[in-house]
Amino acid sequence: MNDRYEAGMEELKEHLGEDAEKYIAKLEAISPFFARVNVEFAYGDIYKETDKVLDQVTQELITVSALTVLGYAIPQLKVHMDAALNRGATQDQIIATITQMIDYCGFPAATNALLAAKEVFDARVG
Repeated sequence: MNDRYEAGMEELKEHLGEDAEKYIAKLEAISPFFARVNVEFAYGDIYKETDKVLDQVTQELITVSALTVLGYAIPQLKVHMDAALNRGATQDQIIATITQMIDYCGFPAATNALLAAKEVFDARVG
């Protein structure tokens, strides 16, 4: 692969840990191009660049905020909640982030996010 892909995979592994390879493999099984763009653009370009200014927790809490407000991206929201925890965020920070988003997305989307957070938290316990 190219340098951009390798940089993206390195960054993705920092976010998802050992699950990074499995995550990309799922995407590759459906669309190798989509998987490559996800690695190169989202992680190789965007996250790698914002690493220079934003700390790791802030990066992921911003993403949790955006996905909460969307209201329909629950699978991706769970991935990024897990990544936020991997990068050092606390459960309380994730819950506070979701709570703050009520102003922007309303109770239904925030409730969905909160329930998704519970699933992520419970899965990490065992």
